[in-house]
Parts: sequence; structure tokens; C-alpha cells
Amino acid sequence: MPTPHISGPTATACCPPIATAALSEGDAETMAAMFKALSDPVRLRLLSRVASHPNGEACVCDIADVGVSQPTVSHHLKKLREAGLLTSERRGTWVYYRPAPGVLAALGEFLADAEKAGKEEIAPAVQVS
Repeated sequence: MPTPHISGPTATACCPPIATAALSEGDAETMAAMFKALSDPVRLRLLSRVASHPNGEACVCDIADVGVSQPTVSHHLKKLREAGLLTSERRGTWVYYRPAPGVLAALGEFLADAEKAGKEEIAPAVQVS
């Protein structure tokens, strides 16, 4: 699974906003893998816990209480890493996770652009006389 291309201080994912240009096959596969990883409620909760952690990163010991066993948490975190949503670093016996640089903002831009395009298309049709 290819990970998004991230670079520089204003990092962006590999893919153009959905309403700006048609996605290439590779970009569509990358984005689909990210959204597939996020379609699981446990994974979404884990990503949220990591992203909202005060230090910008979280030890697996701080986020594992999501109602599933520890091996299942590890499996879900692996899927989030493979999708390019999280990075990890082992420190002693613990693994620390953080959102991959720029990926959350890029996903937001990707979706916000789609919403903006949808409103532009709908707005003229909803005129009240």
C-alpha cells in the first residue's frame, strides 16, 4: 500500500482535492485505503485518541482502553500505520504513535473541497422566490 507523498511545512497528501481534478488510479487506491482504515469505529477512536493527545503523540498504554483486547488494539494500530495515517516509534517496551505529518489536514482538505463543490452545485437550485 503506497503511503501519501508528504513534504515540507505545508505538507499535503498525494491526492488533489476531489472536486479539483479526477483522481488517478494510484491516488484513488491510496485514499480508499485511508478511508477503509477509518471505516472501523475502533480505528477511528484510536486515531482520535492519538491525534487529540496533549503531546501530539500517545503511548499505546494511554490509548488502549477502547473496549477490545490489547492484541486487537495492536492489530488496529497496525492497519492505521499501513494506511499511512499513523507513524510509530518504539521507546523501550512501549510504542508511541502520532498522526502522519500532514495526512489529517490533507484528508480534511480533500473532503472540504468536495463539500464546497457540492454546495456550489446545490446552491443555485435552492433559490427561494
